[in-house]
Amino acid sequence: MTRVLILNERDPRHPKAGGAEVHVAEIFGRLAARGHPISMLSSSFPGAASRERVDEIEVERVGALPLYYPRAAWSCARATRRGSVDVVVECLNKLPFLSPVYSRKPVLALCHHLFGETAFQQVSWPIAAAVWSAERLIPTLYRREHFVAISESTRDDLVRRGIAGERVEVHHPGIQPPSLAPPDLAERGHRVVYVGRLERYKNVDVLIQAMARLAPKIPDAELVVIGEGGDRARLEGVAREAGMAERTRFTGFIEEAERDRLLAGSRVCVCPSSKEGWGLTVIEANALGTPNVASDAPGLRDSVRDGETGFLVPDRDVAAFADRIGALLTDDALALRMSRESIAWSKRFEWRHAADQMEAALETSMAVR
Repeated sequence: MTRVLILNERDPRHPKAGGAEVHVAEIFGRLAARGHPISMLSSSFPGAASRERVDEIEVERVGALPLYYPRAAWSCARATRRGSVDVVVECLNKLPFLSPVYSRKPVLALCHHLFGETAFQQVSWPIAAAVWSAERLIPTLYRREHFVAISESTRDDLVRRGIAGERVEVHHPGIQPPSLAPPDLAERGHRVVYVGRLERYKNVDVLIQAMARLAPKIPDAELVVIGEGGDRARLEGVAREAGMAERTRFTGFIEEAERDRLLAGSRVCVCPSSKEGWGLTVIEANALGTPNVASDAPGLRDSVRDGETGFLVPDRDVAAFADRIGALLTDDALALRMSRESIAWSKRFEWRHAADQMEAALETSMAVR
């Protein structure tokens, strides 16, 4: 069995956990169930235990964010020196850990996405500058390591930055089968839904403005925004200013069954983000027969089949979003065709297969070091 140490800032129970954390938990929880000892070093949060077993993974929370990265580096260095792990899996989706510098064991870099300049849309400029600068070190410091990217876009980004293409595998995430059978589109109203974190780079304001353009033409159109995040208050203000306050419902965090019910009753799912690692919610919506309108952006251009399971439109183009959302709300034949193709596309993605791929990648990473 392979002893794995995961470096990930947030564990699955962190209040700000998102798609990357779901991906890690689904895959490595399965590997733990197969007998591989899996541990994780993550940051702490109010009310969290310092040690906890989560989805078969032994989670150790080594400190709040200001102290987390140096403490995680120290704990990783100590564990690899005493030989208690066989491979380190570093999750490259926030600030790089730069683990090849201090790990005595092979590192498998699991890259959901790199921020690049989009970091400046998400956090204050000193933090964004630190992320941007650290990412520039990746081609040099990780030159001996093996990579797993979750989309073709992420792989291409790594190669452009100087990582050899033969050292990057692409593993698409899986999905959980939906909790209900999707109703026919004829039974759905003119509901549009967004699912995800509420952060500035997700561009939910563009969706609100696009829906405001459609409101005079489609009087019963409504928008449901599912998720929580630091941009919620601003987005609620955008909805008021656009005259969409009465047509927009912010649900906050909801359980999966309720999320599936809302997705299954929606005509369109919209993902206007400027960058994603893949777009897990895109495929989850597809599984419920809901087509997507998304930015023609990294990750999303891999998970959305333009013209088949939805539409890709230029980043932050309000008019283009309104046009494509409107087409799916008013053209029954188009929406029905895309709904059927969406369901067929979603059946390609299974967590069991993704876990099989990761199990093989761990062996490869140990062999190439």
